[in-house]
Amino acid sequence: MSAHPVPIVPGLSAVDTRYTTLFCDVWGVVHNGVACFPAAVEALKRYRAERGATVVLVTNSPRRHRQVTEQLRDLGVEDAAYDAVVTSGDVTREHLLSVGLERVFHIGLTRDEALYEGTGMRLVPAEEAEIVVATGLYDDETETPDDYHDLLAGFAARRLPFVSANPDIVVERGTRMVWCAGALAKLYESFGGEVVQAGKPYPPIYAAARARAATLTGTRPDDGSILAVGDGLPTDVRGGCNEGLDVLFVTGGIHAADFGPHDAPDPKAVATRLERDSLKAVAAVTALRW
Repeated sequence: MSAHPVPIVPGLSAVDTRYTTLFCDVWGVVHNGVACFPAAVEALKRYRAERGATVVLVTNSPRRHRQVTEQLRDLGVEDAAYDAVVTSGDVTREHLLSVGLERVFHIGLTRDEALYEGTGMRLVPAEEAEIVVATGLYDDETETPDDYHDLLAGFAARRLPFVSANPDIVVERGTRMVWCAGALAKLYESFGGEVVQAGKPYPPIYAAARARAATLTGTRPDDGSILAVGDGLPTDVRGGCNEGLDVLFVTGGIHAADFGPHDAPDPKAVATRLERDSLKAVAAVTALRW
């Protein structure tokens, strides 16, 4: 039996008008970590202006939303393209506050340590840690998860909880792939360690996105009115499917090489891959545009 076909549409203008809220991915859809995609920015601006829609950027960035907003501006993403940003960093911070452990061993860039400001938590050496939080690798340009084998094995032996502030395994930065905190979480699990994942495809970040949308509009959006937009099959698409949301799959992102030419993906290959991974999309688009 052949896979159910997925229509490849020209852009957001072609999606059903019932979608009054977008949960839109950021990295790989709106920018590539180096520069924004102007067509994507324009599409989101027009969707807000012409459909009267609410756009919530939902990202697996381990930073707080204020930092991501600043980064978006630096990359050329206009404020008019979205209403709010919800990050896995925000969700991580709320989780850490809820568990009440104070001594944190941090794995990731120094700039990500803003996550702990105002929480009463202290960053401590490995031997003093009560909990491990990974926002990424210390140097994702040169390191791999294997460089953390012994460190993580030691934490797992002590049964320390491990929080991944970014469930992504890899992300495309410009033209190359770099490792993310999700890869460390996967390694930690292989040692039998306890892992909490803060971002997509896990429920907490969608609960935060729904709450943010409700605050913006004064009412909780009906799931049938939400369209999840993203390029990551294990994160954006699976998360949307798990939440019972319709999904617009951006084929030209991290999985582009699997579907043929970036600007002319093979519809059969797209449908087959979605079916193989037990995923669904109401439509696909090569890149986010109007």
